[in-house]
Amino acid sequence: MSTYNMTVPIKEEDVRKLKTGDIVFLSGRVNTSRDMGHMKIQSMLSNNETLPFEPDGGVIFHAGPVVVKDDGQWKMSVIGPTTSIRMEPYAEMVGSMGVRMIIGKGGMADGSLKAYNQYGQVYLQAPPGCAVILGSYVKKIENVQWFELGMPEALWEFEVENFGPLIVTMDSHMGSRYKDLKEKSYSLINSWYS
Repeated sequence: MSTYNMTVPIKEEDVRKLKTGDIVFLSGRVNTSRDMGHMKIQSMLSNNETLPFEPDGGVIFHAGPVVVKDDGQWKMSVIGPTTSIRMEPYAEMVGSMGVRMIIGKGGMADGSLKAYNQYGQVYLQAPPGCAVILGSYVKKIENVQWFELGMPEALWEFEVENFGPLIVTMDSHMGSRYKDLKEKSYSLINSWYS
């Protein structure tokens, strides 16, 4: 297990070095996206429209932040991970856009694991229950898109510094802490009944 301080945009070769269990701290630009945001991105790509953010080398955080406006400027109050499996149908799309890291909680399924291997991506588990602490690492909100979808579903673009710790739980080498845990659990259950 190693610890990495990484700056966005992230190169594929740097992602390929990461293994499950590694710890990552991020600095640079991060975008949030949830269910509605992924649907909007898919629609835009289908219509050959230009996305309002640069996905190549980027980071998507599955989160619904709480943001306040202070003196005309958006300020991050809290930001914690949301359950990622809901975004599983978009694994191929996100990979083909060049996104290098997905942050969330609970992991994703085999489609994502295959996309991570093919495109050079990783999944980072954010610590649940630490939304106030994670929010404190947000230095500036750069932009918001699709606010009409509601605060949690909007696409927020913000700058972070030493954002983490984030744990690599799915890597680009088909490693998955979630898959390992599931297999060990089934093996243990089967041993009880044999």
